[in-house]
Amino acid sequence: MAVAVVTGAGSGVGRAAARTLLAAGFQVALAGRREDALTETAEGFPDSALVVPTDVSSEDSVVALFDTVVSRFGRVDVLFNNAGMNVRATPVEEFSLSAWEKVVGVNLTGAFLCAREAFKVMKTHGGGRIINNGSISASVPRPHAVAYNATKHAMTGLTKSLSLEGRAHNIACGQIDIGNAATEMTARMGGGVLQADFEVRPEPTFDVQHVADAVLYQAQLPLNANVQFMTVMATAMPYIGRG
Repeated sequence: MAVAVVTGAGSGVGRAAARTLLAAGFQVALAGRREDALTETAEGFPDSALVVPTDVSSEDSVVALFDTVVSRFGRVDVLFNNAGMNVRATPVEEFSLSAWEKVVGVNLTGAFLCAREAFKVMKTHGGGRIINNGSISASVPRPHAVAYNATKHAMTGLTKSLSLEGRAHNIACGQIDIGNAATEMTARMGGGVLQADFEVRPEPTFDVQHVADAVLYQAQLPLNANVQFMTVMATAMPYIGRG
């Protein structure tokens, strides 16, 4: 039975992807800050879901996560590097260092730490797959979101680096860029969000299950095939030609 680690599994995209993987027969380690939320994600899968409260920005916490997974399941076949955060929209000249470090710590450092530990395990078990959540902000930024935009652009570099170094070890790495999946994080979009012209307008969303299905598709591919980059988005959202 394949083993997956999903970060940010307590809500939104992470919860939907984790439960879809569980329903497909994966054993899944659910990582996130809130144990109660992770326990809700695990409901109905008492034997195949493992709740592991984790702060991905902490090296010790991430090392402990992978030690726990290997101790319980013996291996890691898939990592969905999904944990991410943002702060309120703030012009770059007013953006504090503490806010910058908080976003970078989760979105970029956390993804690196999880990928590093997954690599260690996968190398000793014949390979594996890492799927990074890049967001469409990995290629087209939103205004007043300098830290989020920078970390998501950096995620693309991380994906390419992992793909390059993974070749020799049968480790595949791809990225899924998501635009406006309907989650708690995007609930405000119907009421209007800041656009590239600095006007506020509503944006459409789409069912998060489509993202979960895309993650499952990638997770089930044989290791000799890879989706390098995939964009899943609300068709009518402002992305192509956003600014």
